[in-house]
Amino acid sequence: MNAAPVSPVAFGANPFAPSEFERRKVRRASRNKWLMFAFCAVLVIPLVAILVDIFVKAAPVLSLDYLWLNPVNKGKEGGLWAPLVGTFYLVIGSLLFVAPVGILAAIYLNEYAKEGWLNRTISITVTSLAGVPSIVHGLFGLGAFVLTMLPAVNRMIADPNHPETKWEGGLLTASLTIAVMNLPVVITATREALGAVPQAFREACWNLGATRWQAIRTIVLPNSFSGILTGIILVVSRAAGETAPILFTGATFFKWVADSGWDKLFPYNIREPFMALSMHLNIISTQISQMPEVMKFGSAAVLIGLILFINSFAIVLRVWLRGHKRW
Repeated sequence: MNAAPVSPVAFGANPFAPSEFERRKVRRASRNKWLMFAFCAVLVIPLVAILVDIFVKAAPVLSLDYLWLNPVNKGKEGGLWAPLVGTFYLVIGSLLFVAPVGILAAIYLNEYAKEGWLNRTISITVTSLAGVPSIVHGLFGLGAFVLTMLPAVNRMIADPNHPETKWEGGLLTASLTIAVMNLPVVITATREALGAVPQAFREACWNLGATRWQAIRTIVLPNSFSGILTGIILVVSRAAGETAPILFTGATFFKWVADSGWDKLFPYNIREPFMALSMHLNIISTQISQMPEVMKFGSAAVLIGLILFINSFAIVLRVWLRGHKRW
């Protein structure tokens, strides 16, 4: 006798269907995801709107001539070459000081210094220094470099027959001030990058007979370079955009720059005042009457574009380095 076919309904509900608890978890996760997206949009949309507004208002003057020509008539006409090249010099000069000192200090603190009160004190000091306002760094640079270091240098090299050798507050003192201001950023970023390299890498090198420095130089530093580059990115952006530290230590509103030749590419001496984009933008926006609005927005757009270009290049390099890690 053949058995009657059994309906699927007789087996009851699908045992693999999600329970009510699992459905609630999915709904909660989806709600949290869109909530986080809304917070990101609150941050990103105003930023994009500000950038679009600046570049739209600056569009009438943005051109290669605007970047290549020097400012004239107190910045009401001409271009931005003199302050633009001064900003490049300032960024490079500060990196020459802050990168070696910051990286070597971080290597000592993370790889050599023993855990103790001295190491903790230095770490707290570095963290506290990162929170000091930039205007305080500017006053420190004024006192330490302009009013103390330069008179001592001038006394040592004093030559009545060659008064042009006298050093003034300029590119050197401003670069040193920016370097001191950015030192905590480089130290902190480098320590984090060095700490992210597994300790097993170091132990493997030591077991093979390598010294501590050989392990650091051949294994630790190459695998932490992308993290160190993050600190350099922040340093570059901050150095290009700061006004207060260079206001007292060497930046000037106007300095004559040649319109052609090598003097246009290398217009500044490290011992003399220089022009910078951040200083130029601050002056034409607040202290020059009847300044065309398009010149203000043009300066702001070039400064923002410079920072975005440098950051984009560094980010691409960092991603490439992370893709070639050994672990």
